[in-house]
Amino acid sequence: MPATFEPKQSFKATLASQGAGDQSRLESVRRQWVGISGIESGTRGRLVRAFLYSLAVAAVLVAAIVASNVMTWMRDRPGSNLVFPIVAEGTSGLTFLLFFWIPWIAWLWAPPFVRPRWKLLVHIPSMLAFALCHIGGFVLLRRLAAWMPGIPDISGPFMPEFIYDARKDALFYLVFGVVFALAGRLLRLRASVAGPHRRATYDIRDGAKLTRVPISDILAVSSAGNYVEFVLGDGRRMLMRLSLSALEGELGPLGFVRTHRSWLVNAKRVTALKPAGSGDYEVEVTTLTVPLSRRFPQALARLRDVRA
Repeated sequence: MPATFEPKQSFKATLASQGAGDQSRLESVRRQWVGISGIESGTRGRLVRAFLYSLAVAAVLVAAIVASNVMTWMRDRPGSNLVFPIVAEGTSGLTFLLFFWIPWIAWLWAPPFVRPRWKLLVHIPSMLAFALCHIGGFVLLRRLAAWMPGIPDISGPFMPEFIYDARKDALFYLVFGVVFALAGRLLRLRASVAGPHRRATYDIRDGAKLTRVPISDILAVSSAGNYVEFVLGDGRRMLMRLSLSALEGELGPLGFVRTHRSWLVNAKRVTALKPAGSGDYEVEVTTLTVPLSRRFPQALARLRDVRA
């Protein structure tokens, strides 16, 4: 009979003996998110490329909006001074890109599907900070530009500008989240297509300790609070402080399938699929039994394809 894995009991027992190391684990994960030390080699470079791609997309979008607004201004006011709309739109676009890093860091730390969900609250102060910097920045640039000959002073009081533009900044902030998610997804797909066999190991970090294991030895991964627990083929179970959603982004292109809100399985190690009633299944991964929820129909189809 295959053994059924009990993630919560194992997690609690292990966590009780590791409480003193929580701060070092949290710092390790924080470094992973910002790219100081990744969960795999090349994480920093991948984050930089994702940021540059996102910035390039934002720059093209901003340039298109600036050009469109300037042309609309000239159409509605034929014969007017072209300097006015160029300064107005140009300063706004410039500060928009200068402070692009604020939403980038916030969405990196708390992506749309982050767990626990309370992390999404970071976007409230982040959105406010972005709006303040963007609007305050272009008001300042307009006042500085007015010192130059031939350029009118088009800066107005800050609060009316803030109330008007903050709503647009909030909308763009939400669009940034979509752009960042797409950029990260495209980079992961590119890496998996360009070199699917390039990465043969995975680094499991527990505080300062790092254990490098072959990808093929990982049977499944379960979520347990703020941790994930790796179940290895040799019977070892190893904890790492990370969300299962973030780990899915890393291991998904390598053949791991999300079968349940709390489980990832290595599709190549699945040995059987058994109906469990009500549309649910049990997935046998060598000596381990993992649930497959009916809420993950794509996982069932993918596992069937692998077995076929």
